[in-house]
Amino acid sequence: MDYKSAGVDVVAGRDFIDRIRSSVEATHLSGVIGGLGGFGGVIRLPKGLSNPVLVAGTDGVGTKLELAQEYQAHHGVGIDLVAMCVNDVITSAAQPLFFLDYIATGALGPEAMAEVVEGIAEGCKMSGCSLLGGETAEMPGFYPKGRYDLAGFCVAVAEESELIDGRDIQQGDQIIALPSSGLHSNGFSLVRKILSTNEIDANTVFGDQKLPLIKSLLKPTTLYGQLVKQLLMNKIPLHGMAHITGGGLPENLPRCLPKGLQAVVESTSWERPELFRWLQERGQIPEADLWNTFNLGVGFCLVVSMEVVDSVLEICNENGLDGWIVGHVDQSLKQAGPPVRGIPSLIP
Repeated sequence: MDYKSAGVDVVAGRDFIDRIRSSVEATHLSGVIGGLGGFGGVIRLPKGLSNPVLVAGTDGVGTKLELAQEYQAHHGVGIDLVAMCVNDVITSAAQPLFFLDYIATGALGPEAMAEVVEGIAEGCKMSGCSLLGGETAEMPGFYPKGRYDLAGFCVAVAEESELIDGRDIQQGDQIIALPSSGLHSNGFSLVRKILSTNEIDANTVFGDQKLPLIKSLLKPTTLYGQLVKQLLMNKIPLHGMAHITGGGLPENLPRCLPKGLQAVVESTSWERPELFRWLQERGQIPEADLWNTFNLGVGFCLVVSMEVVDSVLEICNENGLDGWIVGHVDQSLKQAGPPVRGIPSLIP
């Protein structure tokens, strides 16, 4: 017996590293020390910060991976992996510094794995951070052959005095919504259940424009880092930010609000994208469950004072993200006590 007969191909693993080397090293910023292949990635902290702090986040892509692997959409979930982490850490006004990935698979499929890493590298370049390292674990017998799972880790840096944590949010502040590209990476366990009860294949279309269903479901998550960076560079005072992920608006908007305040969202301020309407109809999803599962077309929120709304919207639109006022901040009607999941006023 040898390792290959047990299901682990060491030579293929080395060939895989050689293939992804150029994609990984293309993301390296000037602060990176050394190259791919060491036991740990090394990077310098940016100069010019008097009291730098690190902001870290980790996430995965969830069961969107099942659909992506079935339809060979490996590059897109690489972008998703970066976006799910980066979009979290930027809510503190931190600049993504480096990213690490972990890929676990039943048997190394070099072509698919390379596409995933190339997607991760593209997401890193779009976010202005270095893909500093990663790990690919071949685990035959634990994962089915041809299947893989992903985990990502992002570390960002900020000046401590410039961190945004929601403490400046006040009653009357406006909530600006930024559009999502679709489902992003949330709610796919429900999506897959809906697909399994309908006759769906790669040629299925939906809506008035007859858009391809699977391609629309697998559209990569929007990255908001460069927009947030530009807003900060323009000295726009952002009071709070929220990444709208699992749990939708009801669960994620309150995470950036201080005690005593709540978000009031106008559900009629935007037209719900047709993809969500299709899912609700085919799955017969109750309205409350829809709001608490999907982003419904809102991928990220900015909380700002009324005085800077026009400036924020102008910069958003210049960056191809047509934002809109989705609601405002008001005094909470809840009694003081432990935090609760979701806010009823967000559900129309």
